[in-house]
Amino acid sequence: MLGEPDKRSRGASQSRGALLFVHWPPLTTSTPGRIDLNADVGESFGAYAIGHDAGLMNSITSANVAAGFHAGDPSVLRATIRKAKQHGVAVGAHPSFPDLAGFGRREMKMSPHEVEDLVLYQIAAVAGVAHVEGVSLQHVKPHGALYNMAAVDSALATAIARAVAAFSPSLILLGLPGSELLKAGKAAGLRVVGEVFADRAYEPDGSLMSRKKPGAVIHDVATVVATAVKMAKEGVGETICIHSDTPGADELAAQTRAALEAAGISVRPLGAA
Repeated sequence: MLGEPDKRSRGASQSRGALLFVHWPPLTTSTPGRIDLNADVGESFGAYAIGHDAGLMNSITSANVAAGFHAGDPSVLRATIRKAKQHGVAVGAHPSFPDLAGFGRREMKMSPHEVEDLVLYQIAAVAGVAHVEGVSLQHVKPHGALYNMAAVDSALATAIARAVAAFSPSLILLGLPGSELLKAGKAAGLRVVGEVFADRAYEPDGSLMSRKKPGAVIHDVATVVATAVKMAKEGVGETICIHSDTPGADELAAQTRAALEAAGISVRPLGAA
């Protein structure tokens, strides 16, 4: 179970389907009145433009940068890191399965050794370009199917954690609260951070609802913003993700940040003092 709901758990309905908002116990490392706002960026490649990166950089505090396995290319990678630096946004690596055609959202069967190596490879790619641009890597967040599979597969989670720790034990590892990924990261001596999604619906066990199901992605702006504020106030995670490929993601991020700050919540990167 990914975070057993407590007795306060309840569903919250919204106009375009039902969002089951699962309450996890607050993380011991969470800071009341503070939250990080992240987005998956750098996912354009070649002639294909994906996401709303330019607008998102005005509102997010951490950027998960694709390393070319599910999206992105060398030029997009460098340009994205430059944008993040310009806006004071912390940079993280966003490794995935080698699945460009499926955008990294298809499950793949790979050995733990193979996963460890491909994650290390992608971390090194993002960190190397960041170094050239005078930016330090803050965190690592697996993408898509790799993220979801590592939430429940301890061997896969351990492989990812080993890769992160091998590159640098100072890196922060993001994952679902209560997941095998965060357990593995903690065992590897990493700082781990629970990530929550204001624009996604959850299953009763705390896992993300499959995108194949109706209502899995929440499009109602008022619902997403209200959920983000609720999540931050109740301490169910230390970072909230806004998906960059959601239509109007840049405006959604702007409204979310404004609402968080209006509620007295400090929005800043995970590594900030």
